[in-house]
Amino acid sequence: MPQHTELILTFTGGLAAALVFGSLTERMKLSPIVGYLLAGVIVGPFTPGFVANAAVAEQFSEVGVVLLMFGVGLHFDLKDLLAVRKVALPGAIIQSAAATVLGAWVAHLFGWTLEAGLVFGIAISVASTVVLLRVLADHDELQTPAGHVAVGWLLVEDILTVLALVILPLVVGPSVSASRQDGLAWPLAVAILKIGALCVFTLVIGTRLLPKVLAYAAKNSSRELFTLTVLVIALGIAVGSATLFGASMALGAFLAGMVVGQSDFSARAASEALPLRDAFAVLFFVAMGMLFNPLELMESLPLTLATLAVVMIGKPLAALAVVFVLRYPARTAFAVAIALAQVGEFSFMVAALGTQLKVLPPEATQSLVAVSIISITLNPLLYKMVDPISRRFAKPVSPESDDPNLDPSDGQVIVVGYGPVGQQVVRLLLEYSVTPTVIDLNLDTVRSLREMGVRAIYGDASQREILETAGIRRAQGLVFSSNATPLETVKAAIELNKHVTVLTRATYQRDAPALRAIGASVIVSESEVALAITEHMLTRFGATAEQLDRARARVRSRNEPASSDSTE
Repeated sequence: MPQHTELILTFTGGLAAALVFGSLTERMKLSPIVGYLLAGVIVGPFTPGFVANAAVAEQFSEVGVVLLMFGVGLHFDLKDLLAVRKVALPGAIIQSAAATVLGAWVAHLFGWTLEAGLVFGIAISVASTVVLLRVLADHDELQTPAGHVAVGWLLVEDILTVLALVILPLVVGPSVSASRQDGLAWPLAVAILKIGALCVFTLVIGTRLLPKVLAYAAKNSSRELFTLTVLVIALGIAVGSATLFGASMALGAFLAGMVVGQSDFSARAASEALPLRDAFAVLFFVAMGMLFNPLELMESLPLTLATLAVVMIGKPLAALAVVFVLRYPARTAFAVAIALAQVGEFSFMVAALGTQLKVLPPEATQSLVAVSIISITLNPLLYKMVDPISRRFAKPVSPESDDPNLDPSDGQVIVVGYGPVGQQVVRLLLEYSVTPTVIDLNLDTVRSLREMGVRAIYGDASQREILETAGIRRAQGLVFSSNATPLETVKAAIELNKHVTVLTRATYQRDAPALRAIGASVIVSESEVALAITEHMLTRFGATAEQLDRARARVRSRNEPASSDSTE
């Protein structure tokens, strides 16, 4: 079979299987990652039927790793980390160290080398960013004290794992063992200097250069060119970090994401460029699932059970102890502990690196995939027990209402578009002490609003991630101030927050019923113009206030949706 045919078949077959099994697990209220891993098992070489090309899938997964790391850097906010540093920093370090030691101990029991135990311990010490954010979002906890601590904790874990991905090739593996006769200090020092140079170059030079490049791309009306610019930055810096600085592509992608994330283009980059990241991230999980051999599950069952105990008992207990010692509320302690009781994408990155360095034995990956599937499946179910368990503690150490990290944006109204109508809406909201958040595609407008002290997001409101960045899940009102509001955009907003009050405009009366059907309140420009013209003319001809009121009532009654009994 020609190589390009295998590439297309692997790409299509992997995504198709991921779609089927991801949809099934989604319907079962489980994380889609479970479905992606199962899809990899199905298209892998150890099950009958279609077999994807493992080498091609591995190449796709490398792109997925780069884009995943870029996404992590893009969402990395130093302010969020600093806000919960007193618990997240010591907590993540202690928990990661405890999980690493426990993982190394388990590996020792099965006769592995110290290097293999160290890599395996690091792999199971870090939780899945995707799963944690999904669990918190599903329970509306992202903007709570527990959510802030969990996300900050995970950020520290991610940073520690990034450092591990950079340092491990320098300290473990056959080539390193052979070079130790000549001393490791000098090669390690050179490598650290190169990594430092990469960080300085990216964070100093990149901070000045990349926003200008993105600003130039944003001025172009083509969305594809902006998306292409973001991808070139992510992949270009990742490749440059490996070829010019001898660092991992993962570190370069992470740094690139940090730079873009601190610019005015972070939200738009996330919404428009990162869907491609999601596609390749799916293939990354599929590639990991392809490594799993169900026939070997019984052989590695003791290792799998021991690893599962570390992930779902050892890690949560370590987190629970740290949060309690630091005198945080019981609910925060249990929420953080349970949310982190799983492994995911970073675990596979470390395991893949360990396999590449010829340190980890094959059964390590088998057990890791099995533990990932089990822990990710159980995690959302266990999180539902947070409230019942925490209620058993009659006296929390400190009330959560006193936590300084509570979201001040509760009750906010999101205004999409800052044209003449949007400006009037924002001005009136501010006069009545209602906090608005503006979404607009004009970068100059966004910057001027921020200078005025108004929270503003640069991006397209038709993208779900832009709405989430604006705080749609906790907003009480959403106003679309422009005439052309796509039905799918309004529907997406209501799906993200079923309780939000949506007020939108429609140019023509024929567009209003569909918008009302999904729960939006609609102002029809066509009808309002007709009403304004009628009022003006009637006033000129001497109509009384009562006559004008009757005219308004007639016009608006014709535009209201028909009642249910009128159609019977």
